[in-house]
Amino acid sequence: MKAIRRFTVRPVLPAALHPLSELARNLRWSWHAETRDLFQSVDPERWAASGGDPVRLLGSVPADRLEELAGDRRFLRRLAAATDDLRDYMRGDRWYQAQSGGLPAAVAYFSPEFGITAALPQYSGGLGILAGDHLKAASDLGVPLIGVGLLYRHGYFRQSLSRDGWQQEHYPVLDPNELPLVPLRETDGSTAQVSLALPGGRSLRARIWQAQVGRVPLLLLDSDVEENDLGERGVTDRLYGGGSEHRLLQEMLLGIGGVRAVRTYCRLTGHPDPEVFHTNEGHAGFLGLERIAELHDQGLDFDAGLEAVRAGTVFTTHTPVPAGIDRFDRELVARHFGPDGELPRIDVERILRLGMETYPGGEPNLFNMAVMGLRLGQRANGVSLLHGQVSREMFAGLWPGFDADEVPITSVTNGVHAPTWVAPEVFRLGARQIGAQRTEDALTVGGSDRWDSVADIPDQEIWELRRSLREQLVDEVRRRLYASWRQRGAGTAELGWIDGVLDPDVLTIGFARRVPSYKRLTLMLRDRDRLMELLLHPERPVQIVVAGKAHPADDGGKRLVQELVRFADDPRVRHRLVFLPDYGMAMAQKLYPGCDVWLNNPLRPLEACGTSGMKAALNGCLNLSVLDGWWDEWFRPDFGWAIPTADGQATDEDRRDDLEASALYDLLEKRVAPRFYERGQGGLPDRWIEMVRQTLTHLGPKVLAGRMVREYVERLYAPAARSHRALTPDAARDLAEWKARVRGAWHDVTVDHVETSAVTTTAELGTTLSLRVLVGLGGLAPDDVEVQAVSGRVDAEDRIADAECVPLKPTGGPDVEGRWVYEGPLSLDRTGPFGYTVRVLPAHPLLASAAELGLLAVPSEETGEGAGVLMR
Repeated sequence: MKAIRRFTVRPVLPAALHPLSELARNLRWSWHAETRDLFQSVDPERWAASGGDPVRLLGSVPADRLEELAGDRRFLRRLAAATDDLRDYMRGDRWYQAQSGGLPAAVAYFSPEFGITAALPQYSGGLGILAGDHLKAASDLGVPLIGVGLLYRHGYFRQSLSRDGWQQEHYPVLDPNELPLVPLRETDGSTAQVSLALPGGRSLRARIWQAQVGRVPLLLLDSDVEENDLGERGVTDRLYGGGSEHRLLQEMLLGIGGVRAVRTYCRLTGHPDPEVFHTNEGHAGFLGLERIAELHDQGLDFDAGLEAVRAGTVFTTHTPVPAGIDRFDRELVARHFGPDGELPRIDVERILRLGMETYPGGEPNLFNMAVMGLRLGQRANGVSLLHGQVSREMFAGLWPGFDADEVPITSVTNGVHAPTWVAPEVFRLGARQIGAQRTEDALTVGGSDRWDSVADIPDQEIWELRRSLREQLVDEVRRRLYASWRQRGAGTAELGWIDGVLDPDVLTIGFARRVPSYKRLTLMLRDRDRLMELLLHPERPVQIVVAGKAHPADDGGKRLVQELVRFADDPRVRHRLVFLPDYGMAMAQKLYPGCDVWLNNPLRPLEACGTSGMKAALNGCLNLSVLDGWWDEWFRPDFGWAIPTADGQATDEDRRDDLEASALYDLLEKRVAPRFYERGQGGLPDRWIEMVRQTLTHLGPKVLAGRMVREYVERLYAPAARSHRALTPDAARDLAEWKARVRGAWHDVTVDHVETSAVTTTAELGTTLSLRVLVGLGGLAPDDVEVQAVSGRVDAEDRIADAECVPLKPTGGPDVEGRWVYEGPLSLDRTGPFGYTVRVLPAHPLLASAAELGLLAVPSEETGEGAGVLMR
């Protein structure tokens, strides 16, 4: 029979054990080994059955066991030590508190998903794991962050396989009362809520839940409340589900509702109001509109409010392909705003203008969430050096006339939260070498360029550690594979072969990620005979562990999974290649440390960053990857391998995949496997161990989320906070009026004449020429603009590369036609073909970038002809 109502019955802990509840409700346990060990000791079997979730564990422990622990003085001493440690962690000063320079009082960090722990399944892949690691690192560093997301009642799907290898999805119902969450409550004890207006006089209400991620509160909005109609209750049903309107409502709730939730939280707790709002991908972009509406209520018009909001907003893009961005029909967005929807005080056309693709190559009837994010954020970044470059090219249409490298999108390369992803055995090895506290500091705060102490660890210890981790992975794989085959309908009698799957002494390769086509799950199957030879080599075999989920609506991705699974089912190779369903954080924490090589073979440059290889590297696993994402930035042959790419325009897709697969097989056969199996005089693979050592020494400090968050603080949050403070209401009005005046007058800005002191088109290195430029400013004054000389090497078509920009100075008042003369030096500091041009840009002390307005004036072809090209 089915229950008509469900309750969560909480255990009553003896008074001596009350601190267990405090420890369970703070998700710091997910990266604090001593706290997890304490919970495991409560009841090891139930701890395993709970999936390592303290809240579920405490809900299942019998009362007599709790009474026994309440009288166990040794356990109570450990409990007191863990509780004191957490309280010190929460209250003490950390890295952030030691910094100077006007850092923000608080930062609000919005993301559609957060991967904190498997016990709170609110993530689908890299974006969510990155967001979770961002919160954890911010906590470790003492950054006053407030996380904001949605609480999905079904989370992301659980994956299993049919007998013929087809992906099947399951959506377990999550009860928030059984998760490590507490409801945010008003002063009268009622549950705190936010509300959004919907067309037709309806409303969308959401309860605010709070997860405590160390020092960082994470606010999650849940629309499954009784006051909502059935349709509205389902808005937060599942991550990345539903059609366009469903996704739009999710993103309105995340952005608009999220700002309201932050205001509610700060009002109820006294937490400082955020000075900086960080939009992690475009899904939360509507947060800027809500903040403009707040300022409108305080007397600022739309344009001034927009300037004030932009000043304190940081936008991070994670996708290198337009298809990865949420885009909505103009009419759908228009219907949900204005007099009959949300933000009725704001003209709908102004809202639409922020997101419409009104630029060359855009779809003018589509509302683009990333475009809105860029227009609402004064500072923007990609997530690796290469991805920053790709993003500047992808969004260059928003800044017409500027070279792609001047588009104001920088990059902060992602990092991973080492205490979450480093195996306890690796941590203990570091602690034996330099002490537990120094190891913890190195993994959280970071700050050094190299971990030189790794050089002193004996080869034997490194090799024994690697074998131990590989052995643990073999055990984990066999356990999961057995469970998977039972789900697929196999009987126990059929599964004896699983006891022989994988070998703890064989070179082990890992490949695990989401399964969109560009990540090329099945590239390894391109030449099956050759792959089989590698798997079954008599002296140097390899074994491969594969995992990954295809999006529920992506049948192409599901076919790739099925193709891989069917190959892995072949009795000839199933002991050497396995596919594990239901890839998630719990699996990943065993997989990364246990592999010797982490394989990544996306289509370059479609991998924005690719943090799984970073997590593997922190455990001494070597990377074998296409030069994409972070690997393009930090690869060195001392600690890994680069798969060559065949990305010339003349190469079709099939030919490209054939060439790159062949290169992969060659690397495995001729370089990777021989290096692993080759033994030195002491019977150890000396050269392999040295590569492990180099990985830890050089990559370890770079791939830390602590390094990443410190970069965000120093390069983006601190400048955004300064801009936010500078944009007082009067300053915001003045800036908005100045921008309107400049835009209105810009069509009259011209470069009328350019001349230099050069008499020929050749000159000697080190020569300095005088440059004289006549510009028309129309109704603008010299204070409104900057006139620049732009010079550098030129290609065959006279395009300037590695440009250097030098401001020129006005030399007197305007002539009778209102034109101004600007002069300055032009240094010929490079040999070879060299050229220059001049340009006029808007200039204002409150602009974050010269390209901010997307306006510039350059010489006409006739004007340029008269000036000549130098050093051709």
